[in-house]
Amino acid sequence: MEVSEITALVKVVQAGSFTRAAEIMGSQKAHLSRQISNLEKKLGARLLQRSTRSLSLTEIGREVFERSVGILASIEETERIAQQAFSEPRGNLKLTCGVEFGMIAANRWINEFLQQHPEVSIHADYSSRTIDLVHEGYDLAIRVGPLPDSRLTARKLGEITYGLYASPAYLQRRGLPKQPEDLTKHDLLIFSGGNHGEGWVMKNAGAITRSEGTPRLVVNNSFAVQEAAINHQGIAKLPEAIAITSEREGALMRVLPDWVLDAVPVHAVFPSNRYLAPKVRAFIDHAIVNFPRTLSAV
Repeated sequence: MEVSEITALVKVVQAGSFTRAAEIMGSQKAHLSRQISNLEKKLGARLLQRSTRSLSLTEIGREVFERSVGILASIEETERIAQQAFSEPRGNLKLTCGVEFGMIAANRWINEFLQQHPEVSIHADYSSRTIDLVHEGYDLAIRVGPLPDSRLTARKLGEITYGLYASPAYLQRRGLPKQPEDLTKHDLLIFSGGNHGEGWVMKNAGAITRSEGTPRLVVNNSFAVQEAAINHQGIAKLPEAIAITSEREGALMRVLPDWVLDAVPVHAVFPSNRYLAPKVRAFIDHAIVNFPRTLSAV
């Protein structure tokens, strides 16, 4: 028996006529009639007594009808369970991101996500290398900075904003810059990772300038840059999310606050969104919702 055949039988009996059942199902009366005739041939028994004005179940037809209702109910329940399983995040989520961003934000997102989704486990790899998601079997990468052309799919999570910071003791000793040009008289603490090694581009009311100070320290770790700034070594460009605690505690001061530095985008990157697993979709949604809070309250 075909599911379509027993469905036709149930719908015709419930509707009370072939015409009404065809309207409900968006089908043709003749098509439903052929399906039930095929079912009767397979079972070797007449299921319906038909006349020009009415139809009724035969004795064997009633038994087949009742069992068919049960079969269709079981199929619907199976589909519901499968759909629920597909929509609920579960299984192992394998993700990667840079070490710094893991410390700034991803750690918090992961812990919150695990609490919210007990059926999910996470394998996180914090690495400076660019992992091949497809060949190394990763579900998701969080990447900071402009994305190159790729066969991967990306969804923007948010942006990291930056400021210039120095310790009060350094500024008392060397003076407080009033304009970007004053940075030429200062020691600069440079983060060399990503695309940050091209100088500090600053904007204010349409004016754009680039810093040309003397590097006192060049290092590819923002936390090392922050530590040097706290220890009075110079002026540093830092993510606001990293510097905010030190600023609140008085260890760092904002320099040239009226000048805006370019924000850096952060994307979730994954192999495809055609069959995006619920665990991946849910984690990306969680990151987007929590991005502003996480990146301003570290």
